[in-house]
Amino acid sequence: MSTETNQIISKLQQLGNSDIAAHSQRFFKTGKGDYGEGDIFLGIRVPTIRKCVKEYRKISLEDTIEVLKSPFHEARLLALLILVAKYCSTNISADKEVIYNHYLGHTKFINNWDLVDCSAEHIVGAHLFSKDRKPIYMLVLSKNLWERRIGVISTFHFIKRDDFTDILAIAKMLLHDKEDLIHKAVGWMLRETGKRSPKSEKRFLTKYYRKMPRTMLRYAIEKLPETERLEYLHGTK
Repeated sequence: MSTETNQIISKLQQLGNSDIAAHSQRFFKTGKGDYGEGDIFLGIRVPTIRKCVKEYRKISLEDTIEVLKSPFHEARLLALLILVAKYCSTNISADKEVIYNHYLGHTKFINNWDLVDCSAEHIVGAHLFSKDRKPIYMLVLSKNLWERRIGVISTFHFIKRDDFTDILAIAKMLLHDKEDLIHKAVGWMLRETGKRSPKSEKRFLTKYYRKMPRTMLRYAIEKLPETERLEYLHGTK
């Protein structure tokens, strides 16, 4: 580990708070058998991490990846936010390609929902918007929960640009996924689709709402009028 990487980890350890860490351990389900089993928190609020991004965003890509490999959750969060900053701040296609490849080459360290949600759309979604989107479908078919979530959340970049084709196809693919965190992610993206194109979301719901996991459906219809929500929930729509 380089001197700079060691300095960053030391700085984060100094910023840690044991009470916040204990709360985060519970909130992010780090107990045995839970989705975040074994994750270690220092206890640093996200706004503080974002201030650190401004301080360290110019570190090398190699050092950023070293920070991403840290056992500390907040260090991985910092590294991912730095990767996002690096990706968004360059107009050089080759540099974007390298960042994208490093991101997908280190998904084993992108191993909780907040880490996915702060980064996937800004790197994977942004990179593939004008390219072949097959890699997203490969992620969605992964046996790894977090890779599947990366695939789902990547489509947020498309959705924000009124491109709903992929999320509607992916939502259909994941109707029988067993993970609640995937149900939540898909439902969230369907809800975001509905904000921009109510017809697109309702067309999907009309066809599949009886097959959708309950959590996915609840997230998808959260912003609909109460009468309509109840019709979907009671199967009378």
